[in-house]
Amino acid sequence: MSVTDPASLVFLAQVSETDLLKLVLASSPLSKAVLIILLLFSVFSWAVIYRKYSVFKRLRRDSETFIRIFRKSKRFSEISTASESLRNTPLVEVFLAGFEELESQLMGNSKASANPGPTTATLKTVNAIQRSLARAASVELTKLERNLSWLATTASVSPFIGLFGTVLGIISAFTGLGTEGTATIRAVAPGIAESLIATAAGLFAAIPAVIAYNYFVHQLKEFASAMDDFTLEFLNLMERTFS
Repeated sequence: MSVTDPASLVFLAQVSETDLLKLVLASSPLSKAVLIILLLFSVFSWAVIYRKYSVFKRLRRDSETFIRIFRKSKRFSEISTASESLRNTPLVEVFLAGFEELESQLMGNSKASANPGPTTATLKTVNAIQRSLARAASVELTKLERNLSWLATTASVSPFIGLFGTVLGIISAFTGLGTEGTATIRAVAPGIAESLIATAAGLFAAIPAVIAYNYFVHQLKEFASAMDDFTLEFLNLMERTFS
């Protein structure tokens, strides 16, 4: 049977998986503890990755919808009504913060509103509205950054935990080798192979965390830029409406 035959490759893969499982089960309690820690890091990281990806996907969809509504409408009250069903996007929270400050500044004979006639409303200052928009954008960005520190921690710590398990395994292997007094590959190989599993597990936990962290940081920069651009559009519409 050729080694390149598909059936041979499947057989070799099954043998490798069986041998790997045997090494894990035969490892020392300390090595198993290291593997369990790395498993917990990996599982929680994948949970964060899945959660963040789902959230960011909804944010992009709702943000695009809200921007279209904002640019088509000429009245703040209409935008506020339409935004009630799009609360997943941070742009809505930024808009509502600016809209609330805008309403509080409009004074007239009737109740304060963002769309009164020019004779019934007075806009006091733009700086307060700018500060409200900036504060809301900062709050929303902080919310989006939640749990990303765990991915950064997993990416930086997991390889060292795996290396720690490998070093302990190699120490244990050479200690046993010195006790037995034999220096053959057959005597050393199982212990070294067992110890290298921890390094592989550490890389398995760290690599997806690094990739996901860089991806989400890029997404955060895009959302921060989108909120800055929206702030300028909000101020432009406000000046066109009340100037």
